[in-house]
Amino acid sequence: MLVAEIFGAVAVVFNFIGYRQSDINRYRFISAIALAAVSIHFFLLGALAAGIGTALASVRNLIAIYYRGNPILAMFVVLNIAFFSYEWFYLDSPWIIIIAYTSSMIFTVGSIIFTQAAQVRRWFILAEGLGLVYAILVGSIFGTIFNITNLCSIFYVLYKERQERPDDRQP
Repeated sequence: MLVAEIFGAVAVVFNFIGYRQSDINRYRFISAIALAAVSIHFFLLGALAAGIGTALASVRNLIAIYYRGNPILAMFVVLNIAFFSYEWFYLDSPWIIIIAYTSSMIFTVGSIIFTQAAQVRRWFILAEGLGLVYAILVGSIFGTIFNITNLCSIFYVLYKERQERPDDRQP
């Protein structure tokens, strides 16, 4: 359990750094490290759906640095559906995996389709919220902290970006 929490803490630190990147590819790389760490965290806790989803997300972020587009998107959507189906039909996993895989699908689509960091942040609010619900349901302390800090980071950066833009309403 201690090793799982150490990986969770590493994920929190890297994701905190990642969400503050203005360059989308730097964000993707740092986020991939965080996602790999949180994947190990979830696997060690026995939360297979979250472990798989975040492992796929880590690989997806690395690939998305160099390649994006419909074939890559389709590949990761199919992989998410395949792993969900395996868990749902073969392993008879509980209903909460729907939350984890829905979050993973939102991250997948957002990471590959969007090219601006601000777009990614807005899209990920829903995915992080679902991840938070899942982390709480499986009892993941650092998974919960991970998602809360991610949501706070997203809202903070969006707030800062909004403050830095000139007010269009003034003459």
